[in-house]
Formats: sequence, C-alpha cells, structure tokens
Amino acid sequence: MISNISKRYARAFFDIATEEKKLEHYYNELNQFASIISQNKALSDFLSNPIFEQENKRNVVESIIAKLKLSGMTISFLKLLVDKKRIDILNDVVICYRQLMDEALKKVRVNLRTAFPLSQKMQDYINSGLEKITGRKVEVFIENDPGLLGGIVIGIGDTLYDGSIKNQLNNMRNLLGGAK
Repeated sequence: MISNISKRYARAFFDIATEEKKLEHYYNELNQFASIISQNKALSDFLSNPIFEQENKRNVVESIIAKLKLSGMTISFLKLLVDKKRIDILNDVVICYRQLMDEALKKVRVNLRTAFPLSQKMQDYINSGLEKITGRKVEVFIENDPGLLGGIVIGIGDTLYDGSIKNQLNNMRNLLGGAK
C-alpha cells in the first residue's frame, strides 16, 4: 500500500516535470537511481535505517549521484528526500510518479504472458487491438510461461484476461466436478 506521503512527493516532482515538459526524462532519472538502491540490499537497508546519521546517508547518496548523469532537478529532489528522512519511500514515489505520467501521456502498461514466443506480426496485432480496447498507447511487457500450455494471459492494471488453455482446462474440471 502506497502512502499519502509518497503520493505527495511524487505529485510535487511530477508537477515540476510537467512545467518543464520533462515527464519521461525525470522519470527515467528517478527510476535509474531507485533501481541502484533496490538492487543493493545493504545500501537499501542503510538508507532506510534511522540509526545511521543523516549526514552519512547524504554523503552516500551524493557519491551515487556523482556517478550518474542526473539533471539538477532530480539531484535536488533526491537530496530533499534524504534531508526530510524520506529516502526510504523512493520506490513508492517512483511508482506513483509513473502512474501520474502514464495518465498524462495516455499510456497504459500491459503484462502479457504466453506459452510460446510471439512473432513480431502477432505482437503488433495484439498491440493494435489493445490500443483500440483501451483507447491509449500501450506498452507491452511479454513473459514466456510454458506452464500456460497455450493461449495468452493479459493484465491491464487490475483487470486480467485469461485466455490460456490451462485456465480453460481448470474451468472445465470445475464444471465437471460440480456436475456430480
């Protein structure tokens, strides 16, 4: 569950990005920094632990920033999170920011699982169909899942469309089991 604090920080940074017309640029920078932290458990634990001094945390964040090519606005935002003892909510801020950005850009993220790899022609066909259904530009993330046996499973936000053979077999099993 994402806190209201995360939403407020994300909204503030998003509003600045909107003003400067750098929605995706700032998102990519924020996400890049957040990925570095989330990939290193020791670093993540250090930054979220209140026992450690804020000055030490700030120095660590500044040393990471120095190795990345981030804009001044993103750097200021990250330092603000450290100074306000909120760096531990960075992942939630990134999630909220992405949702705001997707809404503004009329974009939707779709998770698609298939039993077998899809040809480029089939991917394009599915993308165009999803764009017609959602009325938005779609960004599809494809995962191969041999356990589906065949068919596809599409997740759009909270909605799941399960056209897998595995699901159809389970439905038939439940139907036949209930007929006894």
